[in-house]
Amino acid sequence: MKVGIDSYSYHRYFGEVYDNQKKPGKSMSYSDFLKRAASLKVDGVSLETCFFESTGEDYLKGLREIVDAAKLEVVVAWGHPLGFQGGAKPEAVEDLRKHFATCRLLGAKVMRVVGSSLDYRNDPHGPQLEKLTKIFRECAKMAGDEGVRLADENHFDFTTAEYLDLLRAVDSPHFGMCFDTGNCLRNGDDPVISARDLSRYIFATHTKDVEAQYGWDPKDWTFFGCTPVGKGIINFPALVAEMEKAGYNGLFAVELDYLIPKFGDEDAAVKSSIEYLKKLQKTYPKRA
Repeated sequence: MKVGIDSYSYHRYFGEVYDNQKKPGKSMSYSDFLKRAASLKVDGVSLETCFFESTGEDYLKGLREIVDAAKLEVVVAWGHPLGFQGGAKPEAVEDLRKHFATCRLLGAKVMRVVGSSLDYRNDPHGPQLEKLTKIFRECAKMAGDEGVRLADENHFDFTTAEYLDLLRAVDSPHFGMCFDTGNCLRNGDDPVISARDLSRYIFATHTKDVEAQYGWDPKDWTFFGCTPVGKGIINFPALVAEMEKAGYNGLFAVELDYLIPKFGDEDAAVKSSIEYLKKLQKTYPKRA
């Protein structure tokens, strides 16, 4: 079991503040984030490309130096927030293609990608999945040539059953899932059962815990707001057990989107989450 952090946990500090959030009063660079991850002694990081200050080679090599010094495994995370827009934006393949170079420079073997999103969850799913199948077949071939695996995030869009259909239709060893535990529950599926059913396809995770905010509109995605991992309603011991049983060897990368304010700021919630996951980690030694 390998514990990590997705940089999106600090999205307010990178300048993305939701309408129902306050500005943090300070900012963070990617160097700052990587140094914080190193201080928390995690095994890896997922780096959202939308927050890079540059995609220049010198900049990425500078990040790689920090990554290597801290011995961090890296996932490159492309596509925030809308990615391929449910298949309506196939031209985004060219932007994705550029980040194979990012993967090479950072030593990443997995790229998180976004096919659809909650913005399109009420649009018919069949046409989206048909278009995305064609797009991801093309992308998977490119990824195979680059020695990278693509991991499509369940982005509060499709059900587990629909994702299984997509994965089987693309039918490539270079295409799988970035399994977001919180989005799974938000979409009405049991994260433990989904982890079991999807396990052979999971290349990365967003390890996210949530709880219901009573009095909020259940149709609002923030109805299930984020908590530190282990403080919400997802059964992580059972979920981790299912994935370990299947031989999962990627990161359990903590990710926060809308953190419920009673839990303080994101850095405290990340620290608490890492401490919780490291306790679970003692039960599941890291694989080579």
